[in-house]
Amino acid sequence: MTKSELTQYIKAEALRLGFDVCGIAKAEAVESSTAGFCDRWVKDGYNGTMDYLERNCDKRYDPTLLVEGCRSIIVVALNYAPLQAIEGISHYAQGEDYHKAVKDRLFLLLKSIKGKTQCSGRPFCDSAPVLERYWAVQAGMGWIGRNHQLIIPQRGSYFFLGELLIDTELDYDKPFEHNHCGECRRCIGNCPTGALDEHCFDARKCLSYLTIEHRGELPENFGEKMGNYFYGCDRCQTSCPHNRFAKPNSTPELQPTDELLQMTAERWRSLTKEEYNRLFKKSAVERCGYEQLMRNIKECKKDFKK
Repeated sequence: MTKSELTQYIKAEALRLGFDVCGIAKAEAVESSTAGFCDRWVKDGYNGTMDYLERNCDKRYDPTLLVEGCRSIIVVALNYAPLQAIEGISHYAQGEDYHKAVKDRLFLLLKSIKGKTQCSGRPFCDSAPVLERYWAVQAGMGWIGRNHQLIIPQRGSYFFLGELLIDTELDYDKPFEHNHCGECRRCIGNCPTGALDEHCFDARKCLSYLTIEHRGELPENFGEKMGNYFYGCDRCQTSCPHNRFAKPNSTPELQPTDELLQMTAERWRSLTKEEYNRLFKKSAVERCGYEQLMRNIKECKKDFKK
């Protein structure tokens, strides 16, 4: 199998396994401007208490240090746009944990590649120091919008990203060169806490950070800004005009359970730890923890579901 044939096989196999988009980038150190921006972002404290973003910067900026012999970065995207949104919980967390859904498929992809050529590699999904959106742009998949999300043309931004780093040379896609946000600033205008501006994203102000990552008391008068969200926030995406192209995902693991769909504001406010454990046994919401989720629910001033 030639390099071109293997490249085409990998992309076709990625789609067969359920991914929606696949692109491939050459593994090399990131641009110095990108590394410099990330360093300044952390130095200025925009990462809040997410101190893991301060570690392993050498590997974050050079994937060949993360996986020995790495030559190619296969980037995949898995749609998570919901068929029926559940008020209160960010779209991405309404099914089972996305880390497993993406990595399970990446392991299968790696196995398929090994069936065609001798190679080694490692899959990642928000689980290692990898600049996921940067590599998606390098793989020609889309651009990073003003909401700091990857936006895929004619598809939107409701996608989980995953990477498969392998030691095999492939044909590489041309980096995506155009930003199609134009003069639109809806995401900035619709962010209730001012976490977004023209040049930067301040995680310390972000509803997703504060309801998921932040421990301790929430900022004063925070409940008014939460609106109907008690886990995460989607406003910078729901306000994005490119998401008019989003189509509901059909991935079995990402579908919400009937019990979750039937939750009401009254049931959320009286949620027991036993119910929490049952509802979110395989969910990314486990990262928050019961006590913190109840902190958020109690702070939420608006009924998130009648």
